[in-house]
Amino acid sequence: MGGVAGKGGVPGRLGLLGGTFDPPHYGHLVLAETARVQLGLDLVLLAPAGRPLLKAARPVASVEHRLALLEAAVGGNPHLVVSRVDIDRPGPSYTVDTLEQLGVDYPRTELYLLLGGDNLAKLLSWRDPAGIVKRARLAVLSRPGWEPDVDELERAVPGLRQRLVWLEGPSLDIQSSQLRRRAEKGLPLRYLVPPAVEEYVAEHGLYYTEERPE
Repeated sequence: MGGVAGKGGVPGRLGLLGGTFDPPHYGHLVLAETARVQLGLDLVLLAPAGRPLLKAARPVASVEHRLALLEAAVGGNPHLVVSRVDIDRPGPSYTVDTLEQLGVDYPRTELYLLLGGDNLAKLLSWRDPAGIVKRARLAVLSRPGWEPDVDELERAVPGLRQRLVWLEGPSLDIQSSQLRRRAEKGLPLRYLVPPAVEEYVAEHGLYYTEERPE
């Protein structure tokens, strides 16, 4: 079924949260849970990119590590499901292709693409933004420092505004790049990621470029 884990019954409303998740953090989980509750989603798929095109300039933790980190992050929450939809499909990970695949797997399901305000602001740089809006509603949680120009987006993608849902919830200004830099220096990730993620990073020595301090 397109590599989607935990399909079970057919959901009426399905959320998709894609990303590199290198590592996943509380900002990701707050977005997923906020959307699930506010929009009445049956499931939220967290789909790590197999080949994250926009991150090609830097090394990315292996797929196996990022899947394990996500499994640790969701902590057995039955409503948050780690998906292989982007990993099992060859080639770069384009959101529009992921949504197309999910539309095939779940033809009677309403799809929501979960975004932070920063990603909505960058939407026009993504592959086929009109195709994205056609295939899914955009559920967006504001992010400090980012004010998407919805008028500009609407001019470029007519009808986008009608497909846009603003989520009401806390916005955590946490970035995976910041967490990697902290880990490189041997600084703690406590209170920024779930304990199981912090433990996995430490156990496998992820992101450390030199020997950890005592």
